Amino acid sequence: MGISFKEVSHFYRGLKKKDINIALDNISLDINEKNEFVALVGKTGSGKSTLMQHMNALKLPSRGNVEIFDYVITPKQRKNPKLKNVRKRVGFVFQFPEYQLFEETVLKDIMFAPTNFGMNKEDAKAKAIEVAKLLNIEKLLDKSPFNLSGGQMRKAAIAGILAYEPDILLLDEPTRGLDPRGQEEIMELFYNIHKKTNKTIIMITHDMNIVYQYATRVVVLNDGKITYDGSKEELFNSDIYKNNSLAKPEVLELIDYLNEKLNLGISYDTYTLDELLKKLENITEVKNNE
Repeated sequence: MGISFKEVSHFYRGLKKKDINIALDNISLDINEKNEFVALVGKTGSGKSTLMQHMNALKLPSRGNVEIFDYVITPKQRKNPKLKNVRKRVGFVFQFPEYQLFEETVLKDIMFAPTNFGMNKEDAKAKAIEVAKLLNIEKLLDKSPFNLSGGQMRKAAIAGILAYEPDILLLDEPTRGLDPRGQEEIMELFYNIHKKTNKTIIMITHDMNIVYQYATRVVVLNDGKITYDGSKEELFNSDIYKNNSLAKPEVLELIDYLNEKLNLGISYDTYTLDELLKKLENITEVKNNE
């Protein structure tokens, strides 16, 4: 097991001692170390970000415990030196990770996290170059990160996380602020990493089109509680998504329309508009041959 929540609650104290805001309410959740692409979804304020921050001990539970690989995180571990090992194994890609760039060159920025986690400079440099090639930014290594485009800066920041080789990746709205082409590039990057390395990826997003295209499992939060944990097909083929204030993916909206108007019988195992167009082409071809 990669990450396991055991009856975890998280409270925020208000200005008065009696004021308590419940961010997570008795959460139990297991996520495998390998082969999962999990989407955390829910309306604003549902507890998604707080839940994710517990996954690499950026926040500690108020009650219950979180087991991350071999480490058990409890409410009393605020100064536990082992938390650094947890954060090495579970990499966190924050919203707008490019805001964390600070070194003179892209190469030095990518090397920073691996050396901070104990890798020697020679190995860190080799790993930085390897990851830069993966993200197609190897020609930018000698440039200042502040002279790059927005998309290039985000890739450089992501490279710094990939370079220390975390076992699990956490993505907090990875496409936010990017244009459509940039969104596609970033999601294809993470999806290819998931497929090639079998790394588990856990992603927060409000974009149900991304959820339906990439996620293998969806966890829905509402008011600090898990209200659904299962397949994306079941989620959107029921009223659960409506009850949790989620939008229906555009491809499914179009499928519903075509099935209703033309009685085509297109199934929900169609995840992108390109796949839908191919199915329509096949249907047209069959009808023309009849």
